[in-house]
This record gives sequence, structure tokens and C-alpha cells, in this order.
Amino acid sequence: MLGNWRATDSHIICGLTRLTENDPLGERADKGILFCQPFLFTRGSMSMEVSEFFVKLLTIILSAKLVAEVFVRLRMPSVLGEVTAGIVIGPSLLGLIEPDATFHLLAEIGILLLLFEVGLGSTVREMLQVGRSAFLVACVGVVAPFALGWAVGAWLLPSAGGYAHAFLGATLSATSVGITARVLKDLGMDRSTEARVILGAAVVDDVLGLVILAAITALIAAVNSGAPLSYGALALTVGKAILFLVGALLIGTRLSPRLFSLASKLRTRGVLLAAALAFCFLLSWLADAMGLATIVGAFAAGVILEDTHFRGFTGRGERSIHELIAPIASFVTPIFFVVIGMRADIHAFARPDALALAVALTVAAVVGKQACSLGLVGTRANRLIVGIGMVPRGEVGLIFAGIGLGLTVDGRPVIDQAIFSAVVVMVMVTTVLTPPALAWAFARRERAAKRSSSERPGR
Repeated sequence: MLGNWRATDSHIICGLTRLTENDPLGERADKGILFCQPFLFTRGSMSMEVSEFFVKLLTIILSAKLVAEVFVRLRMPSVLGEVTAGIVIGPSLLGLIEPDATFHLLAEIGILLLLFEVGLGSTVREMLQVGRSAFLVACVGVVAPFALGWAVGAWLLPSAGGYAHAFLGATLSATSVGITARVLKDLGMDRSTEARVILGAAVVDDVLGLVILAAITALIAAVNSGAPLSYGALALTVGKAILFLVGALLIGTRLSPRLFSLASKLRTRGVLLAAALAFCFLLSWLADAMGLATIVGAFAAGVILEDTHFRGFTGRGERSIHELIAPIASFVTPIFFVVIGMRADIHAFARPDALALAVALTVAAVVGKQACSLGLVGTRANRLIVGIGMVPRGEVGLIFAGIGLGLTVDGRPVIDQAIFSAVVVMVMVTTVLTPPALAWAFARRERAAKRSSSERPGR
């Protein structure tokens, strides 16, 4: 087929295509014969499908960055701008783009890289050193919102079923460590006692939330395939999630230094980035093979990899894995949040029940994380500050919601558009409220400290 190709005429890209029964050569379709289907890109022309794809991609990228810039200038997280951009250009408002399979695939890659980056920001050693208070705060910060989310679902959505209620609880249990860390740094409080507790608890919170998410998604998938629902199956699913995380961390921390040491002997350009991404995708595939969410594997891969593993590369002047991943993630990850915005249906709030659900979920999200301050023991950290710091759901909550929208039981979605849109509103409200609320709480503590100091005897 390529024998007559000339570079001056066109560029030919061959894709393998399986013939269907409707194909003119359908008599050979049942044999599974694969044919090379050419896509011609001649000078000055482009196939309609590819042309439309690039126009859509351009629209998504520009809208994400421009709207995110507006939010950043308003001192709000850029992720909210990206979601808002998706709502504006999506079917809810302008209808410029309908998210198709290609953009869902890019969004899936964006999720994996985002969780991989989050994992790279933590290490196994740091997770084991968070302290008793941070661990207890994380545990209460998962259990209380999960119970409240389930209760809100059972109250307002009695016909949705237990799976939807459980998924609402899982979504509320999440905490966005990235957003809270940024706010604490902007306030100059990133080295305070409260910051150490919040950030340590948020990391553990992510792990526990991923275990819950993995258990629920695997259970729903099993039931959807016809397996009976039982407490034994639930316990097995939770056990698999814990076993995967613990096993990946224990085995990975021993094997990954050797693997990257071997990789560092290669002199080909880009080996570190390729090896890190391969490691991320491998663990994502293993998680999926065990019936868990792929993001569990991506997060585990990030946690396993530490800077010491890359000394063979950085020692000879190459950039760190954080610097290499950042440009790719900054391009692909916003696509995920824009797609999330596209999938939200703001017209659903014309229904009073959807609006009531959004309000109830937001209240439950705030109250549930305030309860986590009950886990503070043996520390003088301010309970109100810790509770507020755990409130934002941010990107983690959106990831949970996006996964829920794709799950079905008996052909029906576990999370419908109205529920999904209510969750998106909850995530955005809790994320917007946290920065000013934290600033107020720290200022309140400072005023109380000054008042107490001025009232001491002898002053």
C-alpha cells in the first residue's frame, strides 16, 4: 500500500480497522481480518474529523486557561475556572462542544496524571509520620461525611437506591490537599501546627477515600455483572483495595529503586519520564485488573516514587520527575475538569429537588469535616481551623463524581445528571468558601491570642 507514496504528495497514516458485516468485503469480516485503512492528509487539507477535533481541543484549552485566569485573579482556585469553562462551552449553555469518546479518553489520562502528581507530593515515610492526631482527624473526616452523605441521599433520594447513597457518601469523604496547601501557603501559615495536622490528615484522608471509592466501584461493577450482593463480597472488595495499596507500597518501595537505577544506565533522551509514566500506567492497569479504580494505582505509583530513586538521572544534570510531569499534566489535566463542567447540567436546578439536594450536600460536606476536629488529641491546634481546612473537596471530589457518573446497575446510571450536577455545585461551593474562611479563622485566633496576652496580670 505504501509503495507508491511520495512525500511531496501527501502523508499517509494507516490505522488497523476490523471489517464489519456491513462492509463490502463483509464475507471476510467474520474471520476477524484486519485491514490498513489510510487517512490522507494532503497539503493544505485535513480530514473533517481531525480538523474538528483540533478546533474543539483549541476551544477547550483556551477557555480553560482564560476562565481559570479570571478565577485566579479573584483569588479562587483555577480548577473552579476550568469547571466553569466546561459549563459555559458545553451543552448546558453555549453548546459549542459535546464531549465525545476522544475527550473522555484524554480526561481519563488527565485523572491518572493528576493522582500521580498528588502521590508524588507524598511519601510512604511521611504517611507513617503524620502522627496520632492527623490520623484520627482523617478517620473522623472520612466516617462523618460518609454517614452524612448517605443520610442526605436516603432522605432526599429514597428511590435512587443504596448504591447512589453510598457514592454520595464517598464523594463527601474526599478532601483536596492541594487546594488547602495552596491557601495555607498564601496565608503564610504553611508551617503552623494546624497546617501540619491538616496536610497530614488530608493525605491519609485521600488514601481512605480511595479505599472506599475502590470498594464501592468494584462492588457496583460486580453487581452489574450479575454477582449477588453480600457482606462477604463487600468485605472481599475492601480487602482487595487495602491489599493492593499495602502490597503496592511494600513491594514497590523495594523494587522501584532498582528499576530506576537500571533505567538510569540508558542514555536515551527522556528515559526518566518514560519510565515514570510506564510505572504509573502499569499500576493503574493492575488496579483495574483487580477490579479497582485506575486512579488508585496512579496514586500508589506516585507515593512509591521518591526523589532518591532518581539520583542516577538528576545526578547527571537531568530535570526531576516533578519538572518533567508538570508540563504534561498542565495540558491534559484541565481537559478533565472542563469535561466535568460539560457533563454538568445546570438546567437540572430548575427542579426544586435538585437544588435542595445541592444545598443539603453542601451543608453535610461542611458539617462532616467540622466533626473531624474531634480527632485532635495531644495537640494545641485550633479545632475550627483544622475543621475548615478539611472542607474543600476540589479536584478529588470531582474525580469521585465523574467516576460515579460512569457506573451503571442493570443498565441504569448510579448517578444521574441531577445528582452529578448537585455534587459539582457542592464541590465548587466548598472550594470557594475555604480560602476566606481559613483567613478569617486564623485572624480570629490571632485576635484571641492578643486579647489573652493583654488581659494577663501585670501587663
